Amino acid sequence: MSKLKTQKNDASVDQFLAGIKDEQQRTDCQALLKLMQGLTGEPAVMWGKTKVGFGSFHYRGKTSEGDWFHVGFSPRKQDLVLYLHCELEKQAALLEKLGKHQIGKSCLYINKLADAHLPTLKKLITKAYKSPAIAGATID
Repeated sequence: MSKLKTQKNDASVDQFLAGIKDEQQRTDCQALLKLMQGLTGEPAVMWGKTKVGFGSFHYRGKTSEGDWFHVGFSPRKQDLVLYLHCELEKQAALLEKLGKHQIGKSCLYINKLADAHLPTLKKLITKAYKSPAIAGATID
């Protein structure tokens, strides 16, 4: 069984966010930082070089096992990625209310925070934090 390459580390979240060149994206990431800290009560921690995560859990899947964060985010070239481990494909009712977005298995892609309906986003973040789920994996 393989281990994840992305690991929790001691890098500075504030320094990482300050280094985001695009002003809108930097502002959105700072807002997400405050939002996720407030909803989870957890400190922000760097995972790898580009992911900011909150909380952690251990999981076992068919091909991998490791520790991961409940919720988090990462700025990407074209959009913001929110990592919400609540089996997003099963959250159709909330996603219909969210606004402009795309999803992957545990990833929510938005161009900018203003595109998302904030009360709905808060519900998704809270759901992922309180009841983490990864399709095909066991959560410890």
